[in-house]
Amino acid sequence: MSMFGNNDAGAGGGDLIKDSTDASFVTDVVETSKTTPVIVDFWAPWCGPCRQLGPTIERVVKAAKGAVKLVKINIDENPAIAGQMRVQSIPAVFAFKDGQPVDGFMGAQPESQIKAFVDRLSGESDPKEEADALVARASESLAIGDAGGAAQDFAAALQIDPQNLGALAGMARCYLQNGDAEGAKGLLGALEGKDLEHPDIKGVLAALELAEKSDEASAEIAPLLAKVKSSPDDLEARFALAEALSATGDLDAAIEQLLHSIKRDKDWNEGAARKLLLKLFDAAGPTSALAIEGRKKLSSVLFS
Repeated sequence: MSMFGNNDAGAGGGDLIKDSTDASFVTDVVETSKTTPVIVDFWAPWCGPCRQLGPTIERVVKAAKGAVKLVKINIDENPAIAGQMRVQSIPAVFAFKDGQPVDGFMGAQPESQIKAFVDRLSGESDPKEEADALVARASESLAIGDAGGAAQDFAAALQIDPQNLGALAGMARCYLQNGDAEGAKGLLGALEGKDLEHPDIKGVLAALELAEKSDEASAEIAPLLAKVKSSPDDLEARFALAEALSATGDLDAAIEQLLHSIKRDKDWNEGAARKLLLKLFDAAGPTSALAIEGRKKLSSVLFS
């Protein structure tokens, strides 16, 4: 009997969906996965999210029409395999192929992600395209302030494609938004060569550089504001103010100061204001509204 009160035949799953035990795990999962990929769902009767996830997985597996099989294991009755798989919370889902675990996730997931999980296991999807789609959605979430949702999608993209630079950069930005600059550095520390020239990586590295100056910059803003107010043509003070503002995260105000400086003298200090402005666009994200609008303003100033 399944956790939802239907046996396999009654559920329309045939031999695609079955309950298993510690004793039959090797036969039902390991051996079977050598010919057909097997999804293992660890659940318990008391687990609410399991009751949400279970029917969705069953539905997606049936729709795959034999491309994968589903095995369900009640951890209350069969704790040994769950322990060997180091299952610490449920629902926990693992994918087996060729006798080995190859993928997995924990917690309830929307049906679209479960379908992508099954497609990936059955070879019906392009992992790179799937990861890129997750990165695009995560970037949109980050832009509207949903750092939690963004981090979940960036992490999912990295699970599919660990070398996805957009996902690495995005996750680093999530760390930064949570005030964890060291965590962001750790994610990017192994990158080298052309990877460092990727627009998203350049952007988050620029943001990291600014964040490292934030503590000392806060104290500098008030006196620099006063200096710029009393001497509007002091471009050195205006540049220092822009640096301090950007380091504290006020990119809008920093950009306005730099645009003012460029308007007065675009060649001052070998174009220092323009160089910093471009770095701020990178830090904000090359496709961010701030960068797009800022580039329009820069063009207007340069070609007016």
